[in-house]
Amino acid sequence: MSLDASKWAWSVEVPTKKGGALKPLKKLVLLSLADRAGEDHCAYPSMSRLVDDTEMDRKTVLKIIDELIEDGLIADTGERKGKTKQVKVYQLVGVNGRETVPTMEPLKDQKADLKSTNNGTVPTTEQFQQFHERVPTIPLKGPNVGTRNLSKNLPEESKNKKDWFCFKKLCEEIYLADDSIDFESIMNSKWAEREKRAFENYNAEKPMSDDLMIYHFADWLINAYRTKYSNTQNPTSGKPAGTGGKSQQLSEKQIQTFAQKLSQHPEFSSKFSEPGESYEKLAARIAVKLEDPAQAKKWEPYLKQVGFNGSLPGAAA
Repeated sequence: MSLDASKWAWSVEVPTKKGGALKPLKKLVLLSLADRAGEDHCAYPSMSRLVDDTEMDRKTVLKIIDELIEDGLIADTGERKGKTKQVKVYQLVGVNGRETVPTMEPLKDQKADLKSTNNGTVPTTEQFQQFHERVPTIPLKGPNVGTRNLSKNLPEESKNKKDWFCFKKLCEEIYLADDSIDFESIMNSKWAEREKRAFENYNAEKPMSDDLMIYHFADWLINAYRTKYSNTQNPTSGKPAGTGGKSQQLSEKQIQTFAQKLSQHPEFSSKFSEPGESYEKLAARIAVKLEDPAQAKKWEPYLKQVGFNGSLPGAAA
């Protein structure tokens, strides 16, 4: 359905002639066509559909269609649709609006009678055949510049662009993939930036959105950490980063439990949550922080308020 076509059909002047159909009946058929027009302002309802819409007999509808063509309000495009390829496609002539605004320069040279209120702007048959070949003229400073064909341009615009990286989203993705990995220790390491450059070079020609880049980069970092760097993160403990010292700190189960409770603790959440952040995302961020013994010690007073009964070693920062 075309809103512009319907508005046009309601407002256009429908001429009458001696011996022709009544003006209200012609308007009704025109409205039915407009109601079923697409964005190109073409309509191809079957004759039975028009009969049902208008509650007129088939002969009367056919007569009115011919009169509307004579009036210059619609035109037979010559195209046929439907299973039998016999349903005529009609163009609503003179519809202008936000959906399609074609520029037809040859009409400037037409006679004045073509600009009358009864005819609107009526192209000749030759001009009408060229209608679909014309490219709408859009001002360089128009509101549509830069937005047309956005879905086609989006992959190019997102392709390995410099601002795809988001620290917060990457933290969430790594936490969801493997919550035993200490995200901050990875990002503070010397090799993280090197792996980031390698990842960008590897995916330079692949059209991916920002979120998809983050998703694959999380897997890339985890794989690099496990296969190349895990033994260098904490060589004295003999354990991968993020797990060393856990026996003396909060257990994995405690971290998950207290992260959920702290995310809904009124004083804690009001102080440490970000604007618009959900409880689930806040809990995930808290869990990552609790992996750090120093940070866990710093939050120990809040942990005791939500049920922690032990005492964490070390001094709060």
